[in-house]
Amino acid sequence: MTRNILILDGHPDADEERYIHALAKAYHAGAAQVGHDILTIRLADIEFSLLRTQADYERGEPSEAVRQVQHAFDWADHVVLLFPLWLMSPPAALKALLEQTLRPGFAFSTETPGRAPVKFLTGKSARIIVTMGMPVFVYRWYFRAHSLRALRSILRFVGFRRTRATLIGSIGTLPAEKREQRLQEVRILGRKGY
Repeated sequence: MTRNILILDGHPDADEERYIHALAKAYHAGAAQVGHDILTIRLADIEFSLLRTQADYERGEPSEAVRQVQHAFDWADHVVLLFPLWLMSPPAALKALLEQTLRPGFAFSTETPGRAPVKFLTGKSARIIVTMGMPVFVYRWYFRAHSLRALRSILRFVGFRRTRATLIGSIGTLPAEKREQRLQEVRILGRKGY
């Protein structure tokens, strides 16, 4: 079964040497092999402003660039979110884009006081792919993967039914053959559409 897949390459640096970009391309290549419909958005290629007030978050008008990202989230059955871990969390620019995108009125509604929010992005799934300088076991066990857990909670809050994660550690010292092996694993995930 083919799926509508949004690949959100969350590295703010446009330099093609960034491994996140290679991982995004590998997922795209795998998904394209079996006929999935794919849309790729690169954080490094879009301009948007930061949210600075609660009023802007709740009632402000998103920019055209943010509206396009919202349209892609709405269209997708499956979202692949890739980013490097910076200071134990996604890069600030990616967090800012998610704040702009997953706002009230688009991702959820809280219009009925005293009731749980209505989730507007129901039934979708996600794959989160994270690279990091530390070994994965340190991130999972010592730091308890708190930023990954927070992102999963946000996606669940707006209706995503399932999120899976691929964590790639010790990226600065990962040998070339291991990098290629991880790219092949991500291509396989793309073919499977999860």
